[in-house]
Amino acid sequence: MKSKLKYFLFTILFIIQFSCDGWLELTPTNGLIRNEFWKSKEDVEAVLMSAYETFGDMNRELFLYGELRADFLAGDNNQPLDEQNIMENNIFPDNPFCDWGKFYSVINYCNEVIKNAPQVKEIDNTFTEFKLKSIVAEAYFMRSLTYFYLVRIFGDVPLILQPTDTDVAEFYLPKTTGEDVLNQIVEDLKNNRGFAPSKEFLTLQERKGRASKAAFDALLADIELWRFNYEEVLQHVQRIELTEEYELMPTAKWFEIFYPGNSIESIFELQFDESLDQPNSLAGITGRFSNQYDPSQKSYLLFGAQFSMEVIRGEESTITKYGEGEYGIWKYIGQSPDGRTQRSGTDGSSANLIIYRYADVLLMKAEALSQLNRFDESLIIINQLRDRAGVGLVSLANSTVTFEDAIMQERALELAYEGKRWFDLLRLGRRNNYARKSTLIEVIVSNVPSTQKRIVAAKLTNPLGWYLPVFEDEIENNRNMTQNPYYDN
Repeated sequence: MKSKLKYFLFTILFIIQFSCDGWLELTPTNGLIRNEFWKSKEDVEAVLMSAYETFGDMNRELFLYGELRADFLAGDNNQPLDEQNIMENNIFPDNPFCDWGKFYSVINYCNEVIKNAPQVKEIDNTFTEFKLKSIVAEAYFMRSLTYFYLVRIFGDVPLILQPTDTDVAEFYLPKTTGEDVLNQIVEDLKNNRGFAPSKEFLTLQERKGRASKAAFDALLADIELWRFNYEEVLQHVQRIELTEEYELMPTAKWFEIFYPGNSIESIFELQFDESLDQPNSLAGITGRFSNQYDPSQKSYLLFGAQFSMEVIRGEESTITKYGEGEYGIWKYIGQSPDGRTQRSGTDGSSANLIIYRYADVLLMKAEALSQLNRFDESLIIINQLRDRAGVGLVSLANSTVTFEDAIMQERALELAYEGKRWFDLLRLGRRNNYARKSTLIEVIVSNVPSTQKRIVAAKLTNPLGWYLPVFEDEIENNRNMTQNPYYDN
């Protein structure tokens, strides 16, 4: 990655207003350069808020990275061509969707905080040790979350732990193996979790929109599930359970997870408020008249009222039907689970994007238990989610594959369109030395034009094809950057 940047430190920072309670309204004055900045704890917090905001600005990309190559989304007439090509597995390094630049912008903000915050404490006598450690902990969380996305999307990526803070130095970083990146972020998360704020957050938006200890635990559980370290998953989930601060929303209030959001089930979600000029992109790509993205045929069958007994997660809650063949993704555009009452006014683009909620981590726990052959305990969780959804309890044969399929089904129903599906399928395909990779390939190929299905299926037996290529500009600008070998030809 080319790292020569002309770095007038925060001239590019704009008004930071990520929530309605002022917790992100710390903004450095335009035109400041490095030696005029980093004077107070407010400067430090302003840069941390820029990391949150930049990550939130990626809401469209985060949604699509988690859904586009899976099986619940269908492109409509206005789907951008580069995204259509990703969906159809017609992927080349010149596709802008393969540009990881925004991720590294978040990482650079975090690196700035981690490096400079201790120096500011020496200047600002109001900057307490407790405040310093809590802010730095949040920066480590955001950096770790960003790298976890990068590893799952691209595989091996550059590991940058220092800020790019000079306009004279030029250096070129090679890729680091995905496993080494994960080792780094797990170490960072464990070392800083104890300093993460929790009860110190004063507002609901802060408690749900910033990195609490529970957010650390959810991310750690997710990483360890990705790495198939099941005992560690259970340990991290147990710490969330022991707080007794999170619980499943009651059946009658399930849709409140999405409207108005920040529910008792939420652990970490990206905050949006159109009335404060902080809109998201989700309604704009999933609504009735956007003609960009619709539920897929598979999801019609899964969520359609005539095919499902779901009380809260089915049609008119997760998706809605306007007319024959005309659907919308209701989680982001609905105001109530009736398929008719839509968000209006400034609520229209104010839906939060949930990164972690309690149902998600419970299903992580169920998956870990089943892989450890603790089937009875896993089944309790599966049926807990089914009971909340208003459907009958199930009995399952005690086999890892049976439970794997049942948990994937529950995750599909519960977490649909929350940016989880592709990563769940990818984890399934990788498990046990790629024992079930044919299942993932079948899903990918379902999006491919019929004339190309057999060719693409054969090529995708190489798991490197499950990750995106390095964007061509990175290859051209960095002499140490190498392409994902799957895309070399």
